[in-house]
Amino acid sequence: MKMNRRHMAALGAATAVAAALPAIAPAAFAQTADDRAVAHAVEALTRAMLTPDRAALEALAHDSLSYGHSAGRIENKEQFVGNLVGRGNPFGEINISDQTIVVVGDDAIVRHNFTGNTTGGGRVTPVRIGILQVWKKQGANWRLFARQAFTRPAA
Repeated sequence: MKMNRRHMAALGAATAVAAALPAIAPAAFAQTADDRAVAHAVEALTRAMLTPDRAALEALAHDSLSYGHSAGRIENKEQFVGNLVGRGNPFGEINISDQTIVVVGDDAIVRHNFTGNTTGGGRVTPVRIGILQVWKKQGANWRLFARQAFTRPAA
């Protein structure tokens, strides 16, 4: 999934089209309701990281969040939200690919490739990492409980 600020406006239209597709090709949409809800939460987190939104980030993050960066830095919920919001627009683009979701009860494991760029310090820096996320269901909502990024070999 490629997503940048320009793509966010198109996301609403794409969501409407995607909602109609199960009627056209039901076998292609064999996900459970929880799989779809977790995928939606991952997309919401990506949007909130592209345009840092404190309320959205706080709603998506579990109170006991452990957020690991590929360079080894670990943040809790307060640090994760504060650092993203404090940096303004740290990401120019985020692309998510090869995503898998496994839901077991009220827990979900998400793996994907994360590419894009950061825009801090007046320069654009490419990002190419792998991500492991653990989401926990609280009531009807999925919250990011743990995340660990890791470096990927050069393409």
